[in-house]
Amino acid sequence: MVGETVKTIVARFGFHEHALIAVLQEIQRQANWLPPESLATVARLLRVPESRVYGIASFYRAFSLKPRGKHLVHVCLGTACHVRGGVRVKEAVERELGIAAGETTTDKRFTLETVNCLGACALGPVAVVDGEYHGHMNTQKVTAMLSAYAAAARKVEE
Repeated sequence: MVGETVKTIVARFGFHEHALIAVLQEIQRQANWLPPESLATVARLLRVPESRVYGIASFYRAFSLKPRGKHLVHVCLGTACHVRGGVRVKEAVERELGIAAGETTTDKRFTLETVNCLGACALGPVAVVDGEYHGHMNTQKVTAMLSAYAAAARKVEE
């Protein structure tokens, strides 16, 4: 993300330390991660130590310090989902995408993350893609779920 874009974002929220989280959220929304050069620019513009910016960015799970894919896939491994096959769903997603949890596909289309609870225990096992819940998941449903997002992405690219 270019310094001018970061400066525009900071200006929108104000050049004050209390705007730090809002600024990081907007950078994350636009870039899909928090590039190091953006964090350095934010620190300079808000006149806060870079260590504080990194501290906030690394504390909240909503922020990513690594590039993420266009589609963020969360698979729940909480107790209810675990006992209903959450681990098998995670493994199916890993096989389908060719990545492990915590990784991003080389084409930057998908990032897979696991979570301890999504608050939808009655729907377990649950996968969430871009905020959309997919309940009662099983290994057979994984391919169809991911294919739908990949097809939608291809359509947008055309």
